[in-house]
Amino acid sequence: MTGELRLVGFEELSAGALLGRLLDRRAEFWSGSVLDDDAVRALHDPVFFHQLGGFGAVALTPSDDDAGYLLGVVSADRLAVVHAVAVHPDWRGRGVASRLLTRFADLAAGVGARAVQAVALPGDPAALALAACLGASPAPSPGHAGPGADRVVLTGRLPLG
Repeated sequence: MTGELRLVGFEELSAGALLGRLLDRRAEFWSGSVLDDDAVRALHDPVFFHQLGGFGAVALTPSDDDAGYLLGVVSADRLAVVHAVAVHPDWRGRGVASRLLTRFADLAAGVGARAVQAVALPGDPAALALAACLGASPAPSPGHAGPGADRVVLTGRLPLG
């Protein structure tokens, strides 16, 4: 149950401190991912915490431990882009990612976004299940991340539901 968690926007937190603690615990949050450590580190560009933090959020436990987080942005052409979502293994399967994505989608729709999109690795069961839960459609994207680096683009309409 995620009712005990509170979602806090990055703008309410110290961006540098949050980035540091999430990077320090990246092995936990990204356990089970096919991404290597360099790829995970690259996802955590400081711009998502400092300049674009208004769309990011962290799920905090009652004791202020991090349970999950989302990095995202809305583009000038009104596309809500989910850059990364991570949930601590102790909280997986309990709706944390869904709550984070719903918060992001609501914020994005509130500033005029018409669609939400994310890019996932082919065969990533967690990403595909979450996309289906939120009504997003997967589309193969050969070479999306460069030659031989295929991805799946997940797209859903806003508002959700």
